[in-house]
Amino acid sequence: MGSVTTTPATYNQALRSVKRPDPVAVGTIVWLGSEVMFFAGLFAIYFTIRNTSPELWAGRTELLNIPFAAVNTLILVLSSFTAQAGVFAAERFQPYRRGSIWNFRQWGMVEWFYLTFIMGAVFVSGQVWEYATLVAEGMPISADSYASAFYITTGFHALHVTGGLIAFLLIIGRAFAVKNFGRKEMTSAIVVSYYWHFVDVVWIILFAVIYFIR
Repeated sequence: MGSVTTTPATYNQALRSVKRPDPVAVGTIVWLGSEVMFFAGLFAIYFTIRNTSPELWAGRTELLNIPFAAVNTLILVLSSFTAQAGVFAAERFQPYRRGSIWNFRQWGMVEWFYLTFIMGAVFVSGQVWEYATLVAEGMPISADSYASAFYITTGFHALHVTGGLIAFLLIIGRAFAVKNFGRKEMTSAIVVSYYWHFVDVVWIILFAVIYFIR
């Protein structure tokens, strides 16, 4: 068998053909790992209060509106599906819809991300309404340790959701700003979806811990 001679040109071509993970995506995943530790600390606060003050826990959880929170949670969970649909469109390098606005199958990334933004904004608005209701019922953040843990935990999550909404607007704006929707724009959409799926999963766990553990 003949030997294959490797030249600098063929070596560089081989290096270019190797698929390397995108550094932005890798950095986002690493950062989300640190966010997991942050929320784990908040969960620890909740379980500590439950173990040390069971009477307080039982009394305060009676004020929570579980059906309303369940609907709000469903909206956020569904927004993950719309965000992923936007990613699929971005991977097809399709930033905008190709037909009627009522033809969802022809939607591009922008339309799906707009819908995701609306659903996320509804979720945050629902949390604000819930805060106002609880304060009116006598549970401000300064009421006791349970109230402080509740508002801090859900409030930090709401801030994360708001950050995701801002990111969606930036991605949509970038799609309108560039002449050719390319790989950089697609990667940005994927990275934002990673973040959005993360805040969705965190909220599902929060919802189970806060509203169902009595």
